[in-house]
Amino acid sequence: MSVETKLKDITVAAFAKKKKSNEKITMLTAYDYSTAKYFDEAGVDSILVGDSLGMVVLGYDSTIHVTMNDMLTFTSAVARGAKRCLVVADMPFMSYHLSIDEAVRNAGDLIKAGASAVKLEGATQHIINVVQRCVESGIPVVGHLGFTPQYLNVLGGYKIQGKTAGKTEYILQQAIKLQEAGAFCVVLEMVPEESAKYITDNLNIPTIGIGAGRYTSGQVLVADDILGKFSDFTPKFARKYADLASVIKNAGESYVNDVHSGVFPSESEVFHLDSVSLNELRNLCGDK
Repeated sequence: MSVETKLKDITVAAFAKKKKSNEKITMLTAYDYSTAKYFDEAGVDSILVGDSLGMVVLGYDSTIHVTMNDMLTFTSAVARGAKRCLVVADMPFMSYHLSIDEAVRNAGDLIKAGASAVKLEGATQHIINVVQRCVESGIPVVGHLGFTPQYLNVLGGYKIQGKTAGKTEYILQQAIKLQEAGAFCVVLEMVPEESAKYITDNLNIPTIGIGAGRYTSGQVLVADDILGKFSDFTPKFARKYADLASVIKNAGESYVNDVHSGVFPSESEVFHLDSVSLNELRNLCGDK
C-alpha cells in the first residue's frame, strides 16, 4: 500500500520557519485522492488524514472505532493526491498505547503508506517515550493536546479544556514535554483563546488550533465541515465555506427524476452500433 517517496514542497522545516516568521500555517483534513488533490492545488500547507474519518466517512459515533487498516487505506489515497503539501496521518485509538515497539511499527507503516508525519494524542510518559522513539527512527510527530477525541470517555464528553490558569499551565507543560521529545508541532483543540495564546507564546514549536482562537501558529478544520457536507452536527468553531450537502442532495434528486421521466440518458449520452453490426443484430433477432 506504499506510495513513491518524494520530499514535499512543504516540510517539517517549513513549519518551524513559519513559526519563526509569524506566518500562519494552514491545515485541512482530507480522506480521499480528489479532495487531497484540490486542497493541495489550493495552496494548503498540510493535509491531515484525521481519524475524524470514522464519523464523517464511515458513520461511526466517535473516532475510537477507526483501525490501522482504515488509516492505511485513506492515508495512501490522500498521499497520491497531495503532491506538494505535508501529509500528516492520525494514529488511531490503541495503535500506540500497548508498547513502544508496536507504536513505532504502526507509525512506520503510515509513513510507508505515504504520510510525511504522524499525529498522536496526549502526553503521558508512555506517549512521550513513543514520540522520542519515533523521531529517533526518522518519523516526524505532531502532538495533540486540549480536547483529545480518543480520550472522549475519560474526559466525559466534548468539553473545553484549559479553562483555568492552572489547567492552562498543565497543558503548556505537556506541550513542552512533547517539544523536548522531538515533536515538531502541537495541535490544540477546544482551548480558550487566551490559554492557546499563552501556550503558543511559550513554545518554540508551532501550534495548530482547532477551536482554539486566533493566536495559534495555524489553523486546522475538518474538510466535511468547511464543505458543508457533514450535517450530523456542526462545531461552534467550524466555518462553512460551501453547502455540498444541498448540492449532492439536489443532484441525486435531479438524477432520480431524469431516470424516471426517461430524460436520462439522452441521445448524446448513448453509444450506437455501426450500420453493418446493426443489420447483423436485426437478422439475429429476426427483425427485418
